[in-house]
Amino acid sequence: MSRAVFIDRDGTINIDKDYLTDPDDLELIEGSSEAIKIANALGLKVVIISNQSGISRGIMTAAQVDSVNSRLVEILKESGARVDAIYYCPHHPNYGDKVNCDCRKPGIGMLLRAAAEYGVDLSSSFVVGDKWSDVKCGENAGAFTSLVRTGYGEADYQRCIDGGIKIDYLAENLFDSVTNFIRKKIETDN
Repeated sequence: MSRAVFIDRDGTINIDKDYLTDPDDLELIEGSSEAIKIANALGLKVVIISNQSGISRGIMTAAQVDSVNSRLVEILKESGARVDAIYYCPHHPNYGDKVNCDCRKPGIGMLLRAAAEYGVDLSSSFVVGDKWSDVKCGENAGAFTSLVRTGYGEADYQRCIDGGIKIDYLAENLFDSVTNFIRKKIETDN
């Protein structure tokens, strides 16, 4: 079984621009590429997981999301970073087909899919994101969790506290999470 780091996209890797549809508008948060390179060097599977309810809301298409994701992979590759997989949930319980799915975070469907496809042990893996739903997703899967202060992280920190959602590490950004939490945890385990 391998370990993975599951990383939210908008607000964690790239600047959240509310329903990002144009790949040319994609801007990485400082240190994100380097963080993913470090995760690669640590032997972690790097899996991006993202709620993309703009599809159900009719704000964007799956093709637009795929285009932004392709551009993200290109940018990361140019800096020497690798992503093993990208999964996203197009559903929202109040819009579109109103699917009550297991893939929308805090559900763990995307993590279960990666676990099955890549032989990932969720209990020794990590979930990093800027929203309470990312942290709760990690908690629900039995993974280690990290909330970043970028994106919605500053606002959602209190929501996690109020909701009793366990944050294993509060990070300034993805780079901080990978270097000061994930890397240290892996070194301690080895």
